[in-house]
Amino acid sequence: MQSDTEITEETKEIKTEDTTDNKPKKKERSKIAKTIINLVCGVAVGAGAILPGFSGGVLCVVLGMYPLVMELFSHPVKALKKNWLVYALIGIGWVIGFFAVSNFIKFFYSRFEMFTIWTFVGLIFGNLPSLYKEAGKKGRSKSSFITLGIAFVVMFTMLLTVALLPDVNITPNFGWFLFSGVMWGLSIIIPGLTSSSIMMSLGIYEAFNTGLATFNLSVIIPWVIGMIATAAALARIIERIFKKHYSEAFHAVIGIVVSSTLMIFPIGEKYSYSPMTILISAVCVIVGFIAAYFLSNFKVEEE
Repeated sequence: MQSDTEITEETKEIKTEDTTDNKPKKKERSKIAKTIINLVCGVAVGAGAILPGFSGGVLCVVLGMYPLVMELFSHPVKALKKNWLVYALIGIGWVIGFFAVSNFIKFFYSRFEMFTIWTFVGLIFGNLPSLYKEAGKKGRSKSSFITLGIAFVVMFTMLLTVALLPDVNITPNFGWFLFSGVMWGLSIIIPGLTSSSIMMSLGIYEAFNTGLATFNLSVIIPWVIGMIATAAALARIIERIFKKHYSEAFHAVIGIVVSSTLMIFPIGEKYSYSPMTILISAVCVIVGFIAAYFLSNFKVEEE
């Protein structure tokens, strides 16, 4: 005859087994699905990064590839060994997006600039709920919201100052294209910093964009050197900040993303609104928001 203790232990084991069996398992995506998602994310970053006013770092955060990018620049050998296929897919997608899909986006941007920007605004704000959830993964505190507010004010002030600067006419050369690369590197490491806005205010954006479109090595080589050197130099510092102060750092990123998005709002003398254009703009924002919200789970996946 079994004792009460033995019966209790058997009951616990049965309950544990039942709980384990009945617990819904997270559906894992197939390798084909992961491949497509990683490729598409690379295309999105490449296509959007070339547009005036947009930040490559923001798109990396929105699509969940920011930690991977930071790891690549801070520990390249280790990162490539662990996720070489992911980086290859993102790289291929980036090239396709940057040199091919971006032409389609620029086509719509040149003809329907206002509606294109509002769609991107909707896409970015549609991802804010998932960004906020990610920021609170390790808890929140008062300091988290303080850093969010400080980051918002500092970045908004910086971008507003750049926007109000008078246009400067300079002669594009190796040094200025190297400077463009530095700005791109900073925009990757610091989400929300828009390199294109700074380059436009200095009068070198058109020459830089033309050089990329025509594969001009005198433009591409200094740009790549400046971008990689800057990102590699700062990546480890940013990585340490995220490790020690994850909540504060990620909330600061949210503040930067929101401030940079507000700065690209198509408002001012350049844009004219009628009841119809207001309606279409609102539809673009809503469509972008809904698309981003429901596609927020489709982010870059590590191996």
